[in-house]
Amino acid sequence: MHDKSIDLLNRAIGDELAAVHQYMYFHFHCDDQGFDLLALLFKKTAIDEMLHVEKLAERILFLKGEVKMEVAEPVDHIHDVKKMLEKARAMEEGSAKDYNLWANECAANADSVSKKLFEELVMDEERHFDQYDVELDNIGRFGDGYLALQSIERSKNRSAGNPID
Repeated sequence: MHDKSIDLLNRAIGDELAAVHQYMYFHFHCDDQGFDLLALLFKKTAIDEMLHVEKLAERILFLKGEVKMEVAEPVDHIHDVKKMLEKARAMEEGSAKDYNLWANECAANADSVSKKLFEELVMDEERHFDQYDVELDNIGRFGDGYLALQSIERSKNRSAGNPID
């Protein structure tokens, strides 16, 4: 009865898992480059995406479906911070677009709860999009100095014995 919703929910899980992997990859590399604030942003976003997977899986199980846990795409090995942010922004924009469409498909198939879940996810994805968009705007306005400030701040924190977690 809810096969279409289960399929869409599993597709969303694949997208969310891909995002978790990509954002943790970015987190590791930003951390390694000394960009603590961006590293933390990527880490927190990955955690949000993990929570999305949990909500989607719970809904699939309620509908008596099988949770597939198949990652939608492999990690892009990007080390340039600006390109990381562009990739993240594009991922969030794509997810918001898909989830809007999928909410409508769930509604058309008399599944208002899955529709509502997708609508809630759209709000989170748009918030993530905005965060990455702001960071890209800051890099555009302030150039590499914006990133250098994060690196300097890390050095100051570490020398004072206060690393950022």
